[in-house]
Amino acid sequence: MTANELRSKYIEFFKSKNHVEISGQSLIPENDPSVLFTMAGMHPLVPYLLGEKHPAGTRLTDYQKCIRTGDIEEVGDPSHLTCFEMLGNWSLGDYFKKESIAFSYEFLTSPKWLGLDPKKISVTVFAGDENAPRDEEAAGYWKENGMPEDKIAYLPASDNWWAAGPTGPCGPDTEIFYWVGEGLPPVGSNKGTDSGNWMEIWNNVFMQYNRVDEKTLLPLEKKNVDTGMGLERTNCILQGKKSVYLTEVFQPIIAKIEELSSYKYGSDEEKDKSVRIIADHARASVFIIGDVRGVSPDRVGAGYVLRRLIRRAVRHGMKLGIEKAFLAEIANVVIANFKCAYPELETNAEKVRKELTAEEEKFRVTLKNGEAEFQKLLPNLMKNPKKEISGKVAFRLYDTFGFPLELTQELGAENGFTVDVEGFKEAERKHQEASKSLDAGKAKGGLAEQSDTTTKYHTATHLLQQALVNVLGDQVAQKGSNINNERMRFDFTFERPMTKEEIQKVEDIVNEKIKEDLPVTMEIMSLEAAKAEGARALFTNKYGEDVKVYTIGKDPKKDWFSKEVCGGPHVQHTAQIGDFKIQKEQSSSAGVRRIRAVISGGLPLDPQ
Repeated sequence: MTANELRSKYIEFFKSKNHVEISGQSLIPENDPSVLFTMAGMHPLVPYLLGEKHPAGTRLTDYQKCIRTGDIEEVGDPSHLTCFEMLGNWSLGDYFKKESIAFSYEFLTSPKWLGLDPKKISVTVFAGDENAPRDEEAAGYWKENGMPEDKIAYLPASDNWWAAGPTGPCGPDTEIFYWVGEGLPPVGSNKGTDSGNWMEIWNNVFMQYNRVDEKTLLPLEKKNVDTGMGLERTNCILQGKKSVYLTEVFQPIIAKIEELSSYKYGSDEEKDKSVRIIADHARASVFIIGDVRGVSPDRVGAGYVLRRLIRRAVRHGMKLGIEKAFLAEIANVVIANFKCAYPELETNAEKVRKELTAEEEKFRVTLKNGEAEFQKLLPNLMKNPKKEISGKVAFRLYDTFGFPLELTQELGAENGFTVDVEGFKEAERKHQEASKSLDAGKAKGGLAEQSDTTTKYHTATHLLQQALVNVLGDQVAQKGSNINNERMRFDFTFERPMTKEEIQKVEDIVNEKIKEDLPVTMEIMSLEAAKAEGARALFTNKYGEDVKVYTIGKDPKKDWFSKEVCGGPHVQHTAQIGDFKIQKEQSSSAGVRRIRAVISGGLPLDPQ
């Protein structure tokens, strides 16, 4: 079974169980400062997991491209990926553990669907602790479906508990594993007794509690199910491969790398690692740049992660002997492979090629500059009697100039120096702490970041976008936004800096609409109806369901200022927003401008 077939079968199965297919969303989360990228399919569903009604109903399914950045340096082994696809299904206050477990087991083992060997499947459930009991309910439903007792492992909260944050929705989960060892698993083997031979392929999260404080869990009135299946890993298992890189997801990319480098994959493990790094990082970079809210290489945030991916891929290309710019050629392969599932990649193909080539060529210059900076450091280095380059210096060359550690080691050796590698790793670890806190596996994923203030900021972005269109013209389109409790950031397409007069005019329009205290109304309608009414949306996305349309104005049909397809959250009337002030207008990337703004005051939000 190919990845495309697996993707289709998954959606078909859950449609047969009365789920509605919804669109996978952008890799760049909107208004969620807790993460740089969409790490799982649940991110776009945060408002609905918190209680909002979804326009498509209570049973949903989709496929979602994801980025996880906590282990970039580990990518290169046969299984780790920066970029991956997640297949998901959700119950929003509908069915719970019994049905969720039965659905998962049927899809995995039924000959009509995946037909995997039940003898090679094991599961984990929550073992219980002082806060919540052992999840005998989930274990019981697994047994009802034929799971032997010895294939059920009871693991602690660190393995089988999901939480939105210190407070908020939380609950146990059950994880599904497949045997990747030789033959059949022996009696008593499961994830808890033999972790090395079991590969996780699916996780079902049961949101059944609300954490009030450190010691208090209260049952949720409305319980949700959030599941995610890793497409690449499951595809690998279905094809009997030992590595995700041996499937058709990566083989065309690897074939192009072989052509460019004249190296045959499988000949040398160290070079194989370089091939895998290039394949993963190139694919991830294409997905990030080619996204509907695609970002460009930058010094901070998501753009910084993108830059790291590109530069690490280029460095490993050089290790394979590729001396010319090559990432655009690999990008063509990625786009051809994934354009059917993600048509925005083909739409943005030229931008992808252009940005990859520009950053690649810039990095080759960076390497030269790094060598020059190293030469400047030599006089002071010579004064060190230990003839050792400190970890801090080596990391500064890497972080500030993009100069890889191995090059610092090479140049150091040429001049009789060693490098404090452990000191470098420690400096790097400290630097990554902040980034990793944004991308911490099963952590909050944005659920803990919503407040009355961020709700006000979110509604203000609607007013800002329409004000920009009024002042600058219809070429303005939103390219992304980021909101926290202190400020809002709004990116939009425009080719030149705004004048002071234009900035002031936009600010005045927003404040005028706030003072008019216009009602904010929501209506569920088809996408076509939304378009017909003039609603703004990222229409390059594939919508397969009714959508929520938020209108700001006296009459949502005849007298309105702003109308957008959006998932919320929003204020009830604009006077709740408060005073709006633009602090800065600047370039974000080629053809994209960025506004930073703050709000203050405003009326309290109405109780829900």
